[in-house]
Parts: sequence; C-alpha cells; structure tokens
Amino acid sequence: MTIHFHPRPVPTLAAFLVVALTCYLGYWQQGRAAGKRTLQNDYESRGAQVSLRIPGDGLGDDLQFRRATAHGVWDSGRAIFVDNKVDSAQVGYHFVAPLKVSDRQYLLVNLGWIARERDYPVPPVVRLPKDAVDVSGVLVTPAARFLELSSQTVQGAVWQNLTVERYRAATGLDVLPYVLLAAKSYVPLKPVMAIPDAGVEKHTEYMLTWYALAVTTVILWVVMNIDKSAAPSGTTSASSRREGV
Repeated sequence: MTIHFHPRPVPTLAAFLVVALTCYLGYWQQGRAAGKRTLQNDYESRGAQVSLRIPGDGLGDDLQFRRATAHGVWDSGRAIFVDNKVDSAQVGYHFVAPLKVSDRQYLLVNLGWIARERDYPVPPVVRLPKDAVDVSGVLVTPAARFLELSSQTVQGAVWQNLTVERYRAATGLDVLPYVLLAAKSYVPLKPVMAIPDAGVEKHTEYMLTWYALAVTTVILWVVMNIDKSAAPSGTTSASSRREGV
C-alpha cells in the first residue's frame, strides 16, 4: 500500500481559516487570563494592607476586597433581607443593615446568612444593638448583573437582589458605594465570606479549548488529504511467480 499526501484546495482553505480563527481566539483568551491574573494578585495584596477606618479614611475607587472597620449606629428600620441565598443546601437570606457612619452617610453591612422560617415569605426577626458599634470586615461591590423573573423584586423588607443604586432609590439614604461583609455577626446570623476570584481559571480553560481546536483541525486536514492506494494489479511479488511455476 502506498500513501500519498495531496492537499485539496477547498479543505486546505477551510482548515486555514479555522486554524487562524481559533489561534486568534486562543491568543485573545491568553491575554484576558494574564490581565485577570494581575487583578487577582491585586486583590490578594489588598488583604495584606492596613484596614481602612470608616469614617475617617476616604473611600476611593478600586477598594474591592479591601479590609475595613466601620464605626456607627444601626438603622434597624431600613434593614433588608436578600432572598434565595443558600448555605449548606439550605435556603435563606442575607441580612443587610445600614450603619450610620456620619451625620448624613451610611454604609451597608452584610451581617450574614439566616435560614428561612416556616411562615416564609415573612422574614425572621433580627435584633440589632442600639448603641454605637465597631464592625470589621471586607469591602465588596454587589453584583450588578443578575436574572430577575418577576417585576416584584422588592416586597417590604425582602429583596430579590441588592445594588447600591436600588437601595438608594428605595430608601433615599446616602449610602457609600460598597457593602461591608462583616467578619463577626450576631446570633443567629452566620457571617458571609468572600474569596477573591478574578476568573483566571475560566479564561485559561477557554484558551486551552481554542488552541486544542486549532490542533484538531490541523490533524483532520492532514488525515482528509491522505490517499491510500494498493499496489498496481500488474505487479506481483517474486514468491508469487515462483508458486506459479
């Protein structure tokens, strides 16, 4: 059997276009992964910085995952329960309360997770101290993208999703642009932890997928352009001739 490699124009052009596209997409995702890796390192370095004081230290941009300690008085009447939060396979709420940190400004504090009760959707009762308190934790920005299947996203103190802008519009309070995840909370609340994740692994997986498609396309192109043909029928081996004698 003889093997011949004869690249045909149409498969070759198609393979070239696919390889060019997948290599470009792989290189693009490689750049995205590098950028996310830099952001991940930045997130992790913020955890080692000195904790901010609120009020006192100005809150600028890029404070995601920065440690902070806030001093103020709770405004219990404007606390909310963010619904559909799961902990250990049990559905509950995140309890978020505004902490008055100055004459006019407030900081939203996520005090933790609490389970639903039997009379759901009526939220459980959470009592907060009336005196001034110090609350330490990590500053985060609430996710701005989420899916809402109903227009009734706010039902009294129970909310489907939380954004700073939505809270400002609903309460009229001048709240700072971050939410503090409290490291310690009150019984029966369970503190919510935040692990910095810039999404490096996701873009690395995309990059490997695109490069793998490029390699697969090259292999298929080679296989599709190989012709395997048998030896000519008029050719006989020496042993065959001897057997015929």
